Amino acid sequence: MARAATRTQLVLAQLAAALVIILALLGLVLHGFSAEVRERVFTSIVERPGGPMTFRFILQPVMAGLLAAADGVRDARGGAAPYFWSLVTGSAPRAGRLYDGIIATSRVILLGLAMDVIYQLIVFKSFYPGEAAIVAVLLAFVPYLLLRGPFQRLARLMGVGASEKDKT
Repeated sequence: MARAATRTQLVLAQLAAALVIILALLGLVLHGFSAEVRERVFTSIVERPGGPMTFRFILQPVMAGLLAAADGVRDARGGAAPYFWSLVTGSAPRAGRLYDGIIATSRVILLGLAMDVIYQLIVFKSFYPGEAAIVAVLLAFVPYLLLRGPFQRLARLMGVGASEKDKT
């Protein structure tokens, strides 16, 4: 169930999506996708929680979880299909549901991109655009994607969205 988004939310969502795509493509062009690059990216991502700015590995998923909880409750009230499941099975218009998630997480994604740029400049003294895109999506969108449906189910179990007849 797509919500009515404000102009600012739409612009932020478009900016976040565009930046993630541009950074991912730029990373491919600049560094390729060789086994060496994949190993560096994986090693770098695994080592990041122990380095500076570790708080973002808690902050971003928590923010995404809060957004997922609010949207999951809204889905329960509106009787929408579970979010991730509807994206996988196509039981609801996928593009609208996916865009709804991007709108919800756009600020967290943009924050994640900014924090990763700062992290890379401090730690690597360089910038790897593909890694910034991967980390932002992993820390912001993936938790939202995985948590919105369970929060919706939890809200339904707690009686949110049930009709008055069902409550008595």
